[in-house]
Amino acid sequence: MIEEKQHQRWQGLIALAIIWLLGALSDRLWFALDHSTPAWDQAEYLTGTLNYGQALRHPQIFSGEWWTNFWQISSKIPPLVYILAGFVQNVFGTGFDRATIINLFFSAILLFSVYGLGFYLFSIEVGLLAAVICQLLPGLYRFRLDFLLDYPLTAVVTFSFFCLTVWRFWGTAKTRRTRRKEWFWATIFGLSLGVALLVKQTALFFLLMPILWVLLGAIKGKRWERLGQLFWAFLLSVLVFGFWYRINWLLILTSGKRATVDSAIAEGDPPLNTLAAWTFYWQDLPYVVSWVLLLVPIVGLVIYYFKSKAKDPKAKLLNPNLSWLAVFWLGSYLLCSLNINKDTRYVLPYLPVLAVFLAYGLTLWKGRFAQQIRWSTIGLAFLLMLLNLYPLGGAWLTGFLSPRFQHYIYTGAEFPQAEVIGEIIETEPYLRSNLGVLPSTPKLNQHNFNYFGALRNFQVYGRQVGTRKKFVPQDARSLSWFVTKTGDQGSVPSEAQSQITQIVAQGEDFKLQKTWKLPDESNLNLYRSKQPPVIVQPLGKPLAKVSLNKVTVPEKVAPGTPVPVIYDWSGSWQELQSGVVLLTWYNLTDPKQSRWLHDRGLAMGNLYPSNLSNNNSSGFRVVEKMAMLPPAELTPGTYILSATYLNRQTGESYLIPTPKITVTIDPNASKLPAPELDLITQLHSLAISLPEGPKALDRVFDQIGRINQYDPTQDYLKQAETALKFRLKQEPSNWKLAYNLALSEVLQRDVPGAIAALEKVTQLDSQNPYAYAYLAFVHLYNWNPKAAQIALQPALALDPNSPELQALSGVASAMQGNLFKAWRQLQPILNSTSTK
Repeated sequence: MIEEKQHQRWQGLIALAIIWLLGALSDRLWFALDHSTPAWDQAEYLTGTLNYGQALRHPQIFSGEWWTNFWQISSKIPPLVYILAGFVQNVFGTGFDRATIINLFFSAILLFSVYGLGFYLFSIEVGLLAAVICQLLPGLYRFRLDFLLDYPLTAVVTFSFFCLTVWRFWGTAKTRRTRRKEWFWATIFGLSLGVALLVKQTALFFLLMPILWVLLGAIKGKRWERLGQLFWAFLLSVLVFGFWYRINWLLILTSGKRATVDSAIAEGDPPLNTLAAWTFYWQDLPYVVSWVLLLVPIVGLVIYYFKSKAKDPKAKLLNPNLSWLAVFWLGSYLLCSLNINKDTRYVLPYLPVLAVFLAYGLTLWKGRFAQQIRWSTIGLAFLLMLLNLYPLGGAWLTGFLSPRFQHYIYTGAEFPQAEVIGEIIETEPYLRSNLGVLPSTPKLNQHNFNYFGALRNFQVYGRQVGTRKKFVPQDARSLSWFVTKTGDQGSVPSEAQSQITQIVAQGEDFKLQKTWKLPDESNLNLYRSKQPPVIVQPLGKPLAKVSLNKVTVPEKVAPGTPVPVIYDWSGSWQELQSGVVLLTWYNLTDPKQSRWLHDRGLAMGNLYPSNLSNNNSSGFRVVEKMAMLPPAELTPGTYILSATYLNRQTGESYLIPTPKITVTIDPNASKLPAPELDLITQLHSLAISLPEGPKALDRVFDQIGRINQYDPTQDYLKQAETALKFRLKQEPSNWKLAYNLALSEVLQRDVPGAIAALEKVTQLDSQNPYAYAYLAFVHLYNWNPKAAQIALQPALALDPNSPELQALSGVASAMQGNLFKAWRQLQPILNSTSTK
């Protein structure tokens, strides 16, 4: 008997492998025939895989700093899918089709899990039918033929629920063997829960209710060992997901509103106080399942119930195993409905459990035609899948039985993102470029331009600009490449977008570089600035140290206004690419007090690549056309330039001889037209307002969000950090430099660096309570509430009634477990907020 059961299990696993293989062949055929371009989310996720693939090429697993940087690569979205797909592409090559190979792995996990659920709860037959149904559900095959996180999430959530189910199953009997099994499955469940939360945060929507169910059951039954097993599982899960969440928790919280509330409003999703919000997924159910796979099993279940009722009036519709599936499904449905942002793919993880229920319903068909009904249902579902994926006709049938899930292969002309990226690289081969993308359609958007740039070794980035009217002038002046489109512009704010499009296409600052005809007969236009901010030319002769050949600047300028300036540099590629220049314009009569700084990386840090093979000693010329900002409080007079070179790789520094150039600061001088200020100068202007506290923060971070679009790698922060640390060693009492360094460290999320910089700030600005508040906030971010509380003590002594300081102190108390003290500190703030 035991041998027969073992034989049946092996037969079931072989059948399961065949189901997976047939699905894999079908999926890869579809990808081979499809030539579509990834849309917004898909392209963003694909770029994430390339970022992690790049990091995995040179791992430093024994370096804590490397791990911190590794987890920060994806700061808002859990990175496990990126990591796996990055590894796959390092092996098989980059590209959309190769990245989707990981879906085969997740399909295997999904099918094994759903088979296991069916087997443990019902029978091998139910498990195999459930696996087949998972291959044929429109909601699943539509999204496994794409690169999104929802299908991998479906697989790992189902596996985690399967592990929890088996753990619960082994808890029905008590022997030494079953107790070992319980601990084993509790361990696997804990690890799988951690993995699920490393795929997407919404895993908790699906697993929370079953976890609470078994937790309350263990407490009610006073089964303390079971509670211990669950506690052990949770500890293991934290070990898996905890590192990434600990580092990125603040950005996860701050990005949550944009990803949920803002997206829901933009997409017109129903608010939670309406019936439509709670019936959205119920109305969507026939489409994600298809009428065939939904109705036939339910009819079988109903007929079976009434027959059973006729034989036994006490027969129940739901047996305990169905009730367990209902706990999962109903809990998932309610929590997903509670999320204001609605989308079909957000509920995919409850479909495999539903597939088990549907498979069970199919097996309840009894009698002479039972097999024919089952196979006819499966056969019709397979036909509908073919008609939904390939343009074979039959729209009348899919429109009736499986509407809204057509996902045809695209065999038309390819979109020209790769050609646009190639044109930019050919024009500026020695620079890392940033492309302003003005349209935002599924086929042409900032994310897929950015992705195609990443495929070219990250030499070109794509960013969406021109979406906020007040920033349109800065957007147009800060980028030297733009792409526009005729016809439909997609999901962009029309007024701001039309304004910047007009500046680029009809203004005097840009010229049309090239035009492409799109498959929809519209045109894609690539524009380049007539006066690019950086020009790089090979000189064909070896050079060593960096030299400043020429500086072009007006003779007389007004303080407090941007001043146009052109710097002409030359040097070896390695020296130029690694170099930060510290430029000081100073008054001859008061060089320490009356001056302004113009520090930055050469070519604004955009020289590419970092290392030119066979050309390390070859000379290059770099011409920078930019603007600088003499402070408004400068003493009028004559100013000259001094320059220091600092290698940010080696720390080497040396003076650079400067041409004999002077500029006169005259308050009566006319304001001159000038380019946009460089990013480090803008950062400095924002940092010196930090002593003002909360009233300055909104403006600072609003502007930082804009600036970050102009430097996709945020290298300007690293340039600023390098220059500021060097200057602070020479001027340790300069509070402006200290605040500037602190801001650059905070924006890089360098916790040790930020703490050290802010401790310096508190020394130099010791009578400002906000200096201590900033330090306390970083300690809280680093999950160190005790250090935060200590940092807040001088601030509270200076300003004991500040609501911001009280709030930070309350959070610090709460994080230390002192909830009563936290409530006393936070209650006045909450009361004042509620009365407003």
